[in-house]
Amino acid sequence: TGWADYVFEADYERPTLAEVKKHINEKGHLPNTPTAAEVEANGLPLAEATVNQQEKIEELFLYMIELNEEVQALKSENAALQAKLQQLEQK
Repeated sequence: TGWADYVFEADYERPTLAEVKKHINEKGHLPNTPTAAEVEANGLPLAEATVNQQEKIEELFLYMIELNEEVQALKSENAALQAKLQQLEQK
């Protein structure tokens, strides 16, 4: 359909946040997104821009899900370490 659901496919290679940061620092805009100068010179095809925005939204959700999983794992690890520390302090 040309819609951005390809982001959720197993073979989609989402850039790492480090890669996105590097791209922004080097080029001043998100990957696969036109610059302001390009939009000014060529216009902005609405359908293409909408798909691009949806792609970025879906990528953001995947990043948030990944980060949430890491936070939950760290919380579990922290709770286990705190329990071990309490046991050691009681001895």
